[in-house]
Amino acid sequence: MDIMQIGLVATLCAMTALIANMSASVFHDGIRPILPQLVEGNMTRRDAGSVAFGLSIGFVASVGISFTLSTGLLNPWLLFLPTDIIGVMLGSRLLAAIGGGLWGVLVVTSLSGVNAVLTGLPIDALGALGELGTPVMTAFALFPLLAIFYQFGWKAGALASAVVLVSRLLIIKYTGIYPESIQIFVGMVMLVGTAIHKDIQNKNNGINPPDMSGMHSLFEERTKRIMKNMPFLAATGALIAIVANAGIFAGSEVSIYSLADAYKIADPIEQDAAIKQVALSEFMRGLGFVPLIATTALATGVYGVVGMTFVFVVGYLAPNIPVAALLGAITICIEIVLLRKIGHFLEQFPSIRNASDNIRNSMNTLMEFALLIGGVLAVMKMGSTTGLTIFTVLFFLNEVMGRPILKIAAPAVAAILTGIALNVLYVFGLFAI
Repeated sequence: MDIMQIGLVATLCAMTALIANMSASVFHDGIRPILPQLVEGNMTRRDAGSVAFGLSIGFVASVGISFTLSTGLLNPWLLFLPTDIIGVMLGSRLLAAIGGGLWGVLVVTSLSGVNAVLTGLPIDALGALGELGTPVMTAFALFPLLAIFYQFGWKAGALASAVVLVSRLLIIKYTGIYPESIQIFVGMVMLVGTAIHKDIQNKNNGINPPDMSGMHSLFEERTKRIMKNMPFLAATGALIAIVANAGIFAGSEVSIYSLADAYKIADPIEQDAAIKQVALSEFMRGLGFVPLIATTALATGVYGVVGMTFVFVVGYLAPNIPVAALLGAITICIEIVLLRKIGHFLEQFPSIRNASDNIRNSMNTLMEFALLIGGVLAVMKMGSTTGLTIFTVLFFLNEVMGRPILKIAAPAVAAILTGIALNVLYVFGLFAI
């Protein structure tokens, strides 16, 4: 990466560490509930930092590192979880910003060395790792259907599946649109429609949603705190959109592999279409996370570093860096202004609010499934059935050891280790290309 990109990442990490130190925003949703205790003096920074470290280090070591090594793109787990820890733990805003900036420089400058080592191996493990993302988009497009199965049972799920399948077949036959984007859209419409129908039925049967009026004063107080920090949050949104637009950062597990593939496309028109497909999938993923992010923000007064994740979408789609910065800042501000209205809407339709958990579970399940298949494809490309044998041993070793590597990252980690093992075997003459 060039000096400008290093400076961008360092500035972004400095800013995210600063706002974490201010208890204005963090990336890890599990840290947000403890920050009001820190602000109110009921928890020391040392204790809060220990919690942040314990919640985050597994994601950094597994998801963050493995995703970046296998795609060449930076990601939030690698950049923002450590800045959460740095910001929460340190008592000085200046030290937090400096620490975050140094982390950003360290991450960026170490990438080229790691890539040089991996690409210089006799067996091209790094190239084969590109197969990890092959099934991701197709599997992810099914998350609304799986959420319907989870929440509303097999009958509603079977009906929605039939509708989605027919829509996919029609799109493939009569248009040139990516069928996955239509699958997500139709699935989300079916999910939201089913949830609203259920709530209307419950209301007609005399089952009313729980009264949240007693929490309104707390929500108002927390919202004012977020509004006060809006300039810092907007600046962070601008920086995130910039690095996404610069082609060095991917926002989520949904987009990172697909975006890496899109950047490899030589034809500008095809590349643009692929990036738009990625942006649409990221947008749909963002819709699924709105209830979680909004309700947690209202309850804690601490916003998410990436907001409701729509800042990734504007970063991917913006025509240039200045426009990306402007749109990123505006997106975060609009989200914050709409927080209370989103909260009121979710109070009226609890099934939509409850769907948030099912959506997240569905996304995680499908991503684990897709990356497992992708891992198999990658190791088969590296070393045929010998690669698959090593990969299988490593994957299930992680399972029986209680998953020290998170399940979503286990296929990527196992594939990387398989590539290293195959190269070692090659050096000792035990494996031939």
